[in-house]
Amino acid sequence: MVVTETGTAKKSSKKGSLRNNSLSLVCFALFAIFVVGQFFTGFRDYNAEQKTHKQSELSVGEYATSGAFWEALSENWESEYLQMASYVVLTAFLIQKGSAESKDPDKDAEEVDQGSERADKRGRAPWPVRRGGLWLRVYENSLFLVFLLLFITSMVVHAFSGAREYSSEQEAHGEQRVSAVEYVQRSRFWFESFQNWQSEFLAVGSIVLFSVWLRQRGSPESKPVDAAHTETA
Repeated sequence: MVVTETGTAKKSSKKGSLRNNSLSLVCFALFAIFVVGQFFTGFRDYNAEQKTHKQSELSVGEYATSGAFWEALSENWESEYLQMASYVVLTAFLIQKGSAESKDPDKDAEEVDQGSERADKRGRAPWPVRRGGLWLRVYENSLFLVFLLLFITSMVVHAFSGAREYSSEQEAHGEQRVSAVEYVQRSRFWFESFQNWQSEFLAVGSIVLFSVWLRQRGSPESKPVDAAHTETA
């Protein structure tokens, strides 16, 4: 009987763990699926372009390490992490009355504005809170800092991989290769960045405004269905 109960408890614990992490698991699974889709469709498109211009085609392995693939990947990561870093900071200071994505403009302070004063420093609070000092200061801004670091890293990868791809095109036309620093100074690099950045902030601005008037029952990104449009979640 004890064994059966233990086995049941383990099954229940496993199910509970999957359910408790289902949102992140599904998001990362979709990420993997779409990256694979991007890779193989990009591989076919790249070789089709090469064939059209009577240039040598790449193998799957060569494309996986090519500037063309990593440039396309990193420039999208760059824009996503810029969006997240900006959104984390902007929502700390700016208000959109009635939006599910905003703090309440009628309140002087909300729970997220609180520091570590009320924390249980004996064990349940994260260790930087218990430690205090510089560790606490960093931890208070750690979400923004991580997204900022990921944005900068993605931008660096974009610069180097973009330079490789641009240089291969230059060589095909008898021109000189360029370094990552030189590539960043060209309009092409910034065109690739801006075309992604603008779409990210359009999407963010849209959900901020649409959540004032529109609802999605069951989603934490929406206000309750019966909430007034002027009510800020």
